[in-house]
Amino acid sequence: MTTGVWLIGARGSVAVTSMVGATALRAGLAEPLGCVTELPELAGPALPGLAELVFGGHDISDITLEKKVENLVAAGVLPARPAAAVADQLDGLQRELRPVPQASTQAEVARLVAQDIDDFRRRRGLSHVVVVNVSSTEPIVVFQPSFSSLAALEEAMAAGSPLPPSSLYAYAAFTAGCAFVDFTPSTGARLPALRELADREGLPYAGHDGKTGETLVKSVLAPMFAMRHLRVRTWSGTNLLGGGDGANLADPAANAAKATSKQRVLAETLGYQPQGTSHIEYVDDIGDFKTAWDLITFSGFLGTQMRMEFSWHGCDSALAAPLVLDLARITAAAHAAGRSGPLTDLAFFFKDPIGEVPHALAEQWARLAGFVRGLHAPA
Repeated sequence: MTTGVWLIGARGSVAVTSMVGATALRAGLAEPLGCVTELPELAGPALPGLAELVFGGHDISDITLEKKVENLVAAGVLPARPAAAVADQLDGLQRELRPVPQASTQAEVARLVAQDIDDFRRRRGLSHVVVVNVSSTEPIVVFQPSFSSLAALEEAMAAGSPLPPSSLYAYAAFTAGCAFVDFTPSTGARLPALRELADREGLPYAGHDGKTGETLVKSVLAPMFAMRHLRVRTWSGTNLLGGGDGANLADPAANAAKATSKQRVLAETLGYQPQGTSHIEYVDDIGDFKTAWDLITFSGFLGTQMRMEFSWHGCDSALAAPLVLDLARITAAAHAAGRSGPLTDLAFFFKDPIGEVPHALAEQWARLAGFVRGLHAPA
């Protein structure tokens, strides 16, 4: 099943790491570490293979893939050997990247975006295309009345009312007949009008905000405290990150959106919200890497007060890229199997998953494995 992966933010670190990584994996240049779809519990005939993924996308940046890969190698994000081995394929990847269309109204921009995606599908003979948003985090948007129904939304777009860029891309994806995955904490397909559109077109979508670092650890530790009946009094974390995402999160509104997404797992898993916040700080010097320090204070038997601390140091793009590939493969298979609407069983991948779902990682894994088994089962 030849599948298109259309990346929003296609020249960014996560997107380029995903494309170069997939190219290296299918050439046998590295192990598929980090790709959960390569585990026996998920692997199977329903999922498109890594060799069947074809990449394209939009970006406001015009940096060449050659230069971006060079930068990622210098930063220690991409290993030099596999990057060099796939260098001759960068031109082919770059030919499928497009600038963000310019037009006088968002309705026209959405039409042009959908046209680019449809041209990609037809030109490459693709069975399905999954649009994945890996662009910069947006500020939290308060839903407007014009976002509550599809008719009202389209009228507002034609009149020039602003729609969050991530939602514009979700709209374009759905009108092009494509599934949509929001890997950021942005608005994306959360708008009621876009849910209506996805339902009308019979399309699946998933999100939000890929779970790659500190929150991944929280989703394992928080259930431990809950199951041992230990009262978490405070849980505070400091996150330091550089790169483009870090620079974007220097904006207070975008920072607030990310911090809110990161804290949801605690209230949902513990059943209450302990005191504390997730603080995010941009540190240019650490580039595409990120460091998190968390302090947890908790009470045990007879009220004895105790504490736990942990630190996490990881490469954001190297943690995110395999999940982008996993999500594209699973979502494409879900679309092929006739699934539509929010894919709540993909909560395993997200900090702020859609729907009323468990937030403990083990429970999320069980639901994901069951969902994928269902895709593999004979019709």
